[in-house]
Amino acid sequence: MHRSQFLLVAGMLCLVSSTIGCKTIVASNNRTWAPDQAKLPISEINGDKITIHNVRNCRYATADDYVVQYYDKEIRLSDVQTVDFIVVPFKDTPSIAHTMLSFGMKDGDYLVSSVEIRKETHEEYSAWKGFFNQYELMYVIGDERDIINLSSNYYKSDVYLYHTIAQPEQAQELLLDIVKRANQLAARPEFYNTLTNNCTTNIVSHVNKISPRSIPYDMRILLPGYSDEYAYSLGLLDNRIPFEQLHRESKINELAERYRDDADFSQLIRR
Repeated sequence: MHRSQFLLVAGMLCLVSSTIGCKTIVASNNRTWAPDQAKLPISEINGDKITIHNVRNCRYATADDYVVQYYDKEIRLSDVQTVDFIVVPFKDTPSIAHTMLSFGMKDGDYLVSSVEIRKETHEEYSAWKGFFNQYELMYVIGDERDIINLSSNYYKSDVYLYHTIAQPEQAQELLLDIVKRANQLAARPEFYNTLTNNCTTNIVSHVNKISPRSIPYDMRILLPGYSDEYAYSLGLLDNRIPFEQLHRESKINELAERYRDDADFSQLIRR
């Protein structure tokens, strides 16, 4: 597809999604939510100190049978040292993927930011329904033993974890922008949109806000199963080795399965 054709199709889809099929005119934070998405992360920001409320830490028997747990976490922004890019391709359509960011702290702890539809108790994800204001948007902030375990060991999806080249100051700016965005959604809810307001477009927006034009718009944003290859081509990932090798070595399913219940899960999946 030529770029002009892609832009035309994208524009038509945006027009359709904004004019028909909407379940309501106004997004809301007051619905009967799925238990694992019932609480929104809300952060108190006081200079270098950030207190994040409702950090998710679910424990799973199966993907649908879990114990919901939340906790509050106080961090120093200056302790954020790294940010990793996580790509989880859809099993039936690997050109589509869920993308996330994981932030590493000085003490070896990690926090994941995952932009998701906020499901009501009766809802399941549908990319098609996502064009028509059928889901609210939310940020889940949680630990890796929840979010990576869920994708790898319970949904049985391939999970790729890439170290980015972000310096500590960039990782800190990125996390700060994310918690501010999560606060914004808690105050002013928005609809998810499969094309324009999803996990990958929000990551792109955050990165371009702290480093303008770092990520030009590209078909691989619309098809985020290729977003890791695109990030590699832009020099955002370690490109000292060929992408095919990096892609192969960044798959963490075997380690995530082996260490699923280990207290040092985050360190061991990076081994």
